[in-house]
Amino acid sequence: MNAEPERKFGVVVVGVGRAGSVRIRDLRNPHASSAFLNLIGFVSRRELGNIDEVQQISLENALSSPEVEVAYICSESSSHEDYIRQFLNAGKHVLVEYPMTLSWEAAQDLWKLAEQKGKVLHEEHVELLMEEFAFLKKEVVGKDLLKGSLLFTAGPLEEERFGFPAFSGISRLTWLVSLFGELSLISATLEERKEDQHMKMTVCLETENKRPLTWIEEKGPGLKRNRHLSFHFKSGSLENMPNVGVNKNIFLKDQNIFVQKLLGQFSEKELAAEKKRILHCLWLAEEIQKYCYSKKP
Repeated sequence: MNAEPERKFGVVVVGVGRAGSVRIRDLRNPHASSAFLNLIGFVSRRELGNIDEVQQISLENALSSPEVEVAYICSESSSHEDYIRQFLNAGKHVLVEYPMTLSWEAAQDLWKLAEQKGKVLHEEHVELLMEEFAFLKKEVVGKDLLKGSLLFTAGPLEEERFGFPAFSGISRLTWLVSLFGELSLISATLEERKEDQHMKMTVCLETENKRPLTWIEEKGPGLKRNRHLSFHFKSGSLENMPNVGVNKNIFLKDQNIFVQKLLGQFSEKELAAEKKRILHCLWLAEEIQKYCYSKKP
């Protein structure tokens, strides 16, 4: 990516919430990967006119314009599948914020569609680009896990927009799978107090070596965004996360990966391994959802 770009890919950003705004900022600033991209405009359901001199364009124009070759999907999760399908069918490359879809089957279909169209379909996973994850990866490598747990707390989240907690919390699942390999679902429960906007999902997972991992998502008013983890190994324990520094430019790092894919700089083996991991996490999220719903009275 150090070479001078021979051409620029025209980009449209769909959705201008937190992620979309950061994407627009990164596209407008001079970075190595941004040199290969040309921000044409943004799509939003709200009438905004323009943001920082970036023009709003209609979805129809974004889909039909030959100038637009790439779509960044940064809308709420419930709309991802539809947008990805439309842009792939229109012959555009797609970068989408996680989770790609709220269904494992839909994700498989979309990947097949991307392959048929010869387009890049990239699901962002900034949680794997965080300093905390880099620290954990180093700590875990080569160690024999006995048992572990990961608890995440945060304020309430609308399920209609962001999906069942196993999907809206898929970045935690991605951490566990990336650290310990493919997992099996043993059991899952969901406790909800809708009148208080409170929910707690408890998931019991197992590694391929039959080691137990517990994943808990708890959301409600007044709960601070926080991660608590505890991993016990034969050689010692890791309890909670030390302060390992600020996560700088994680969306930009993700954009760098996406541009490398556009330029054909990822091997088939790397792409296949990433796709396998993403589909495994989406499959697990769906199994957790089914398990919780099957246990509802």
